Amino acid sequence: MPKLHFKRRVDHTPEQMLALVADVAAYPQFVPNCTNMELKKGASPDRFDARMHLRFGPFTQAYTSRVDVNRDAGTVTAEAVDGPFSHLDSIWRFVPDGPGAEISFEIDFNIANPLLAAAAEPAFAAKQGEIVEAFVNRADQIYG
Repeated sequence: MPKLHFKRRVDHTPEQMLALVADVAAYPQFVPNCTNMELKKGASPDRFDARMHLRFGPFTQAYTSRVDVNRDAGTVTAEAVDGPFSHLDSIWRFVPDGPGAEISFEIDFNIANPLLAAAAEPAFAAKQGEIVEAFVNRADQIYG
């Protein structure tokens, strides 16, 4: 079961980066392989379910995550509640670093079906670095 961790320093504030990651409705505009996001309002604007639709070549897959945005802590967490994963937990952390921020992304996942896992887990894991880069590039586009 893959557990991955990425760290980057960016020239944007923690608040800017948190706002970008928390805006899950915008993901289809820039996140690789994300074709659609469906949002279901939660108990608060910072707690909601998001259903992400992914396309890898001719294959499509969707899963729902419970998202929690904690502005005080500078984190965005997500936990898959359905889909092909036996578990998928991720956390973004944003901390001040000079005039910018250090961003940290951790993801731990396991695909439930062993046959699908053998083929899909390495590809899904490889995409995570691209996703981090997509957020950094998007921040550069939006915030300069």
